Amino acid sequence: MIYALLGLVFGLFIPFLARRLAKIMPATPAYAIYRILKPVKRTPYAKWKNNAVYVRLVKKFVMRSVGWSVICGALSLAAFVCFHGVNTPWLLFLIWTLLALYEIDERTLLLPDILTVPLLIGGFYYASNVVSGQAFHTVSPAEVSALGAVLGYVLPVLASLLMVSKYPEAFGGGDIKLLAAIGAWLGFGAVPILILLSCIIFALTCLLKRQRAGAFGPSIVIATLGLVFFDNLYMIMP
Repeated sequence: MIYALLGLVFGLFIPFLARRLAKIMPATPAYAIYRILKPVKRTPYAKWKNNAVYVRLVKKFVMRSVGWSVICGALSLAAFVCFHGVNTPWLLFLIWTLLALYEIDERTLLLPDILTVPLLIGGFYYASNVVSGQAFHTVSPAEVSALGAVLGYVLPVLASLLMVSKYPEAFGGGDIKLLAAIGAWLGFGAVPILILLSCIIFALTCLLKRQRAGAFGPSIVIATLGLVFFDNLYMIMP
């Protein structure tokens, strides 16, 4: 139950984090951390509290925070139940980071290195130090993780080269880094499936929203969560 409560609390801050980063993106990781800890001073609340537009935006922000809190709490509890408490803190790190990236990309159309790089490092560490310690693995999880990261980077780059004449921004730099980071967590065998599912989800999203372009990161996040919970992948299931 503690994991669900932690997820509820973290989810409340996801829109806040996205809002902070939206004001400074693109930015270096160091500057992003600095501005999160020390935001630029804004107009005093007293001058805005009676403004109808401002009040409406605040209500929308609060409802979005509550929504993310419920989603994050539910997924955190599901991670504990589905994986029987095995390596739950690592799974929460993966899930929470993905949810934050979903909101940030949806808001800014950018995936910050301040989150994708730690996610990549976390995947390598998880494979090398957590999964590798379990004796029944016959293949080195560290090698599977490294190949997954490489494949997660190379495949979208190759796909971009094939589509660059018609779709010059088919895969953004942030999308490629995110795919590499997730490849480090799930292993190289999951990467082609992940990319295919992400493209299908993105196409359906564009169809429903009646738009021709948009943030690709949310589709990657949804596809990843689907694989983690429903496909029992090698790197996640110890």
